[in-house]
Amino acid sequence: MSSVLLRTECPNLRFRTRGKVRDIFETDDRLLIVATDRISAFDVVLPNGIPDKGRVLTALSKFWFAHTSGIIANHLISTDVDEFPDVAQEYRETLSGRTMLVRKAERIDVECVVRGYLSGSAWREYQGHGTVCGESLPRGLRESDQLPAPIFTPATKADSGHDENISVGQMAQLVGADLTGQLEETSIAIYTAARTYAADRGIILADTKFEFGLHDASLILIDEALTPDSSRFWPADEYDPGRPQRSFDKQFVRNYLQSLNWDKTPPAPDLTPEVIRGTSARYREAYERLAGEPLPAA
Repeated sequence: MSSVLLRTECPNLRFRTRGKVRDIFETDDRLLIVATDRISAFDVVLPNGIPDKGRVLTALSKFWFAHTSGIIANHLISTDVDEFPDVAQEYRETLSGRTMLVRKAERIDVECVVRGYLSGSAWREYQGHGTVCGESLPRGLRESDQLPAPIFTPATKADSGHDENISVGQMAQLVGADLTGQLEETSIAIYTAARTYAADRGIILADTKFEFGLHDASLILIDEALTPDSSRFWPADEYDPGRPQRSFDKQFVRNYLQSLNWDKTPPAPDLTPEVIRGTSARYREAYERLAGEPLPAA
C-alpha cells in the first residue's frame, strides 16, 4: 500500500478550501483538486486515513468522466502532473495520482441523487412513510430491492453537517423548474449508462450522487463521478434483497463505528488496522473491477 496523505501541504499554491476529503487550490481560471486519504462517516472526518483512497477517487473519476462525456461535458482538464501549471511542479510527489486539474465552474448547490435500489436513507424513509423524498413508492418493497425505474431524489448541498433530502418541487423553487428538469434528465441518463456498464462487470450500481456547475453558461459535471465515496456498488453475485448488501464503499467503516459506543459527534474513534486494510481493499477492488485494470502506481 502507498503512504497516507491526510493534509496537502503546498505552501506556494493558492489555497482555496478544504472539504471532508479534498483540498482545493486555485491557479488562474483553473483549480487543482487533491483527493486526500481522509475518510468521513456520519459527517465526521475520522482520525485515520485509508491507504490508496485518494488515488482511487481520482483514477475512477477520470475513468467515468471519459465514459460519460458523450452524455455531458465535465470539468476535468488533466490528471497528469506534467500538464499542471509550473507553480505546482515542485509538489509533484504529493500531487501525483491524486489530483485533478479542472475548469472553474459556478456550482449548483444541490446534490443530484439517483437511486435504482432501495437502500440507506431512502429505505429508512420508505419504512416509515412508504415514500422517498416525499414521493410514493409501491407497497411491499424490501430493503435493497430494485426499484421499478430509477428515481431522482435531490438533496441540499452542505459543506459541513448533513445534506437534507428535498423533493423535486423544492429543488425547482431553489434553482428553477427548467434547470431542475435538465438536471434530473441528465442525472438519470448518466446513472443508467453507468449501471449498464457496471452490470457487465458484475457490479450493481445501487445509487449515486452527482454535482453540476455552469461553465460559460453551459451545464457540466463537476466534483467526482461514480466513486465509492459518492455511490453504492454491490457485487452482483452476492446480491440478496431483504437485507443490507456487502458494498465497495465506506459502509464497512460505518458498520464498525456503529458497533461502538460513539455518539457520532467529534472526536471520532480510531479505526482498527483490520478496518483500515479492509476498506482500502474495497476501494481498490471497486476501481480494478470497473476499470478492468490494476490501480495505477503512485
